[in-house]
Amino acid sequence: MIFKDQLNHTIELTTVPKRIISVVPSQTELLFELGLDEEVIGITKFCVHPNKWKLGKTKIGGTKNLNIKKIEALQPDLIIANKEENNAEQIKFLQQKFSVWTSNISTLDESLAMVKSIGELFGKTKNATTLCSAILCEFETYKPKFNKQYSVLYLIWKTPYMSIGNDTIIHYLLNYCGFKNVLSNKKRYPEISETEIAMLQPEFIFLSSEPYPFKEKHINELHEISPTSKIILVDGEMFSWYGSRLKLAPSYFLRLHKLLNLS
Repeated sequence: MIFKDQLNHTIELTTVPKRIISVVPSQTELLFELGLDEEVIGITKFCVHPNKWKLGKTKIGGTKNLNIKKIEALQPDLIIANKEENNAEQIKFLQQKFSVWTSNISTLDESLAMVKSIGELFGKTKNATTLCSAILCEFETYKPKFNKQYSVLYLIWKTPYMSIGNDTIIHYLLNYCGFKNVLSNKKRYPEISETEIAMLQPEFIFLSSEPYPFKEKHINELHEISPTSKIILVDGEMFSWYGSRLKLAPSYFLRLHKLLNLS
């Protein structure tokens, strides 16, 4: 069986993989949702869903700092990775020894394509198709509720402050749920100074729960910088996890609108 990943790499498999390592949290959760369990033999320390896997599966390091020796010892049939979340040099090294399927996602369509491809890889095509239909249904159902655009600065890191550009899934989902990214002229994850934040004066500033764990105390700090902005903590998983969690995202976005008195 020959497959192409989202970087156009060719992966050749003689059988359906029975020893799988996932090095991406949202794709780890997806594997569970597709009905896999014992086949998944290794995950990262950031793979927190499902909880029973977090507690029971072998940890092979962090997404950016994989424990290569542990991976080699596990002898996987296939590794599921992501262009953005994993270290390119480590993935390149692993490709010399194992089959590695890598995703590359910045839109809903690319997310759905990833779900379908992973379903095909593991003989879970029916489950993947059902999941994709459920995700699309949610996005179509809630879309009419987000008919206005509000300016927002979405922060993912502190010291330095970092935000998101127009080629990220976060940007796509912000736009979907009625928020205009004030850094839509940037790419990837640009740094932004306190002076720049003050000049932008966005209507809203969203502080993501990940990868930096923003807390309530950081809201006051940002108020000093941009006093006219409404600043809140948001669930980063809903904006950046591009697997099965997408099914939950639209209803979360509506709750966010209600919290902000926008709906």
